[in-house]
Amino acid sequence: MTPQINAIWVYLAASPLLGLTATLLAYHLAHTLYARLGFHPLANPVAISVAILVLVLWTTNTPYKIYFEGAQFVHFLLGPATVALAIPLYQQITKLRRNWLAFLIGSLAGSTAAVVTAMGVGSLLGASPATILSLAPKSVTTPIAMGISEKIGGLPSLTAVLVIATGILGAILARGILNLMRVEDAGIRGFALGTTAHGIGTARAFQVSQEAGAFAGLAMGISGLLTALLLPMVLNLIDFI
Repeated sequence: MTPQINAIWVYLAASPLLGLTATLLAYHLAHTLYARLGFHPLANPVAISVAILVLVLWTTNTPYKIYFEGAQFVHFLLGPATVALAIPLYQQITKLRRNWLAFLIGSLAGSTAAVVTAMGVGSLLGASPATILSLAPKSVTTPIAMGISEKIGGLPSLTAVLVIATGILGAILARGILNLMRVEDAGIRGFALGTTAHGIGTARAFQVSQEAGAFAGLAMGISGLLTALLLPMVLNLIDFI
């Protein structure tokens, strides 16, 4: 950087709002590109935002700790945003009451499949036990997944990366796969996306419709709860941990 730009950057870096500003600008740019491309799944704004932020931090030699001093405000809002998902779900209460057992069984089946396939592929590729355990909760929303990973002996930081990658891939691939399977019901499409791609999938579902987003949020919550309760118990029973 030129001396003038470098001086400005040093000044901005001293403010905890740097991370917040950088995050909001990166997402705004990513979402603008996403909209210009007709909301194509491959132009996922989360993936583009991450790439932009990594490039900026790497180019400016900014430590992640300094960035997160401002970005933690967005991190804090994840909690209230998740709770707010109850509002659109309540608007679908009739459908939820009629199909609650199917949704529960579907969530259990989806969560089980996600854990088994992730650990199975890791084992076949010769991953270490810690890596395999880090893979297990990859389809659960990040805060819950990191807690599960720590409890079962995985690496929470690695799990966080895997969770984000899973969410991005799920949001990109889900529409094509569901269309191929001829799944047309918005609630079922959203539920499948929330089960496999957690929060990022839920955000994508809301872009499709309120109904899809509501059931994606439901799936994200149920899958997180079931995985947190059952995964450590099952791994203990089979003496994996």
